Amino acid sequence: MAFAADILKRITPAATWVWNFTKRAWTDITLQWSWNYLWAIWSVLVILLVYILRTPLKLVENLTAMSVFVSSLTPKFYVALTGTSSLLSGIILIFEWWYFRKYGTSFIEQVSVNHLGPLLGGDETETNTTSNNDNKQKCKVWRNPLNLLRGAEYSRYHWVTGQEPLTYYDMNLSAQDHQTFFTCESDNLRPADNIMQKAWRERNPSSRINAAHLAVAEDADCATGYILLAEEEATTVLEAERLFKKALRSGEMLYRKSQILQHHSAIHEAEHRRDTNVLVYVRRRLSMCARKLGRTKEAVKMMRDLMKEFPLMSVLNIHENLLEALLELQAYPDAQALLCKYDDISLPKSATICYTAALLKARSVCDKFSLEVATKRGLTTAEMSAVEAIHRAVEFNPHVPKYLLEMKKLILPPEHILKRGDSEAIAYAFYHLPLWKNVDGALNLLHCTWEGTFRMIPYPLEKGHLFYPYPNCTENADRELLPNFHYVSVYPKKEWPFFIIFVGCLCSFTAMLAILTHQYPDLMIVLARGISEFLGMLISPVTFLLEKIDGFMPTSIWHVLTRI
Repeated sequence: MAFAADILKRITPAATWVWNFTKRAWTDITLQWSWNYLWAIWSVLVILLVYILRTPLKLVENLTAMSVFVSSLTPKFYVALTGTSSLLSGIILIFEWWYFRKYGTSFIEQVSVNHLGPLLGGDETETNTTSNNDNKQKCKVWRNPLNLLRGAEYSRYHWVTGQEPLTYYDMNLSAQDHQTFFTCESDNLRPADNIMQKAWRERNPSSRINAAHLAVAEDADCATGYILLAEEEATTVLEAERLFKKALRSGEMLYRKSQILQHHSAIHEAEHRRDTNVLVYVRRRLSMCARKLGRTKEAVKMMRDLMKEFPLMSVLNIHENLLEALLELQAYPDAQALLCKYDDISLPKSATICYTAALLKARSVCDKFSLEVATKRGLTTAEMSAVEAIHRAVEFNPHVPKYLLEMKKLILPPEHILKRGDSEAIAYAFYHLPLWKNVDGALNLLHCTWEGTFRMIPYPLEKGHLFYPYPNCTENADRELLPNFHYVSVYPKKEWPFFIIFVGCLCSFTAMLAILTHQYPDLMIVLARGISEFLGMLISPVTFLLEKIDGFMPTSIWHVLTRI
């Protein structure tokens, strides 16, 4: 029975994942096919309408007259036509390039968005930018406060899909963190700690697990051995919680002993610092296990107690775990109070801080927000505050909205993240996407406003608006942190607009035609006539088919339709 229960535990998540993946894939395919069918029906209707109205519009006579006119043209006309077209398109290209270099956007695109968009029911553009910030920030990798359990979550994903969710670079950074957090200089004096000091350096997971078992067998109070087993060997969150509780009992005992002796020497102080790290890490992990098992209120209490007892342990970012748990409980006033404490200008920002602030401000207006109404009457004070908060969050990390709006596929978060990078966006959206869905209209408000941030940021984008300039090294660092099967999101830079590219291609093409027509007029006329004959051959089957259909149809029906 125990074996069957264990097999059932393993099969159920896999079946759930396969069912969800199949359902999402079928939905995507259905939507894609439906749009293709709609476009096909629309094209058929347009062709049918043109065919029905061919007699009132005198299409056949006009095409015949046009073909006669084209065949009677001289080479000088072609030279003049292509030359004039090339000159006009070149002037437009120069003007568009100058306007883009000065203002960072296409003139044609801006006119169509600002003036034609509202007439067609589109939204208004956002306000212009204000100040810049020229400070530079180097890319620094941070420990992900919302990282998963290797054995109970990452390994399960690998077992189901066969894909490695973690990169070697990411796991190597974790090994360095473990050596810094869970070891000290005096570990050589204790056999179990000496074994664990070597275990954290092992690259092979099975070797690390075997070393942890040896350390626990050597010393039943080896807290770091239980930590490694809970992180990497436990196949369920419940089993990991059981091992973390053993680590907690051992860690508390070692912490009390080292606390008494911490001032005796530098070695004792290092041991106490290591025991403090172990105790805080285990208690934080236990709170996360309680959160995963549905005991959210218990997890909130554990996190609050931990932050009160160890206020200086900010390196673990426990407040981000607490924010996520409070939002899950929909305790929005408590989340706002905690956010006011950590959303300070002197503290390093994160996607959790910025987007939680945006969510809390959007919560008061998003349920009644309508883009059409806001376009006509303008934004109220509360709506403007919410939109500014969203713009602030998007400027800090521009990759998050695509994951929250499910425009990009979400994967398991890495163990380390890069602030303002794609890895941080994945780590945030993995837990906070359901929290945004709990607030009615929040994702709709985000969808309507987030793209306006990129029109607000000064050009070039190396300059900042509300934060320091966006680092250029984020893409390379994210590629090392994220697995190969994930398409890394790149900061949406202001690339050449479509109209500049289109006008440039048109200018080049018409200039080439003008030169060829001027040099080889007779050959170009023959080529033009050959192309027209080739197009006529392509259209001839359609014309033949329409004539046959016209022959089968009663004349009265077509007469009535053409009189409409």
